[in-house]
Amino acid sequence: MLPIDLITLIKTFSYFGVFAIVFLESGMMIGFFFPGDSLLFTAGFLASQGVLDIKFLVAGSFIFAVLGDSVGYYIGQKFGRKLFNKEKSIWFHKNHLERAQKFYEKHGSKTIILARFVPVIRAFAPVVAGVGLMQYKKFVMFNLIGGILWAIAIPILGFYLGSLIPDVDKYLLPIIGLIIFASILPVLHHILVDAEIRASIIKKFKR
Repeated sequence: MLPIDLITLIKTFSYFGVFAIVFLESGMMIGFFFPGDSLLFTAGFLASQGVLDIKFLVAGSFIFAVLGDSVGYYIGQKFGRKLFNKEKSIWFHKNHLERAQKFYEKHGSKTIILARFVPVIRAFAPVVAGVGLMQYKKFVMFNLIGGILWAIAIPILGFYLGSLIPDVDKYLLPIIGLIIFASILPVLHHILVDAEIRASIIKKFKR
């Protein structure tokens, strides 16, 4: 059985759908719920089946991933601390921004790379970098490295597994499941080691 939702999405919207999600999930604060890792892997797999062109896929994914982070940095630099005073809405969650800030404080500049592989954090980390006035040249360097490791490496992994493993479609759903599980592990770890986050979650459940 295949992950029909992702495959249908990619086949329906093609490159536009993939690039749009990659852009929105990269520092735009509204794409935190998108399945970026599994989407890129599935797109790479479909490229191995001739549905997409792998060269165009990785080039476009890289460009829009870097562009999304750059826009996120600009948003943080432009609006700064006003974002932390903004009321919660359907698209904006202040607690996500604060969580990204803590992640940034812990890991420093390399957050821009690490955040690529952490759901929610990757949508807010570039904004926090902009708020903190991280040196732009340094940000660009880490942004490019993160884009290569995430937007290029993951589709290529999907492409080569699709090309090398016979009947790989039979194993695609478990593979996607492992990718999703691996992507939420950093979030779970963050929750377990952060007493404030744990207390907040427990409080919500008690309501």
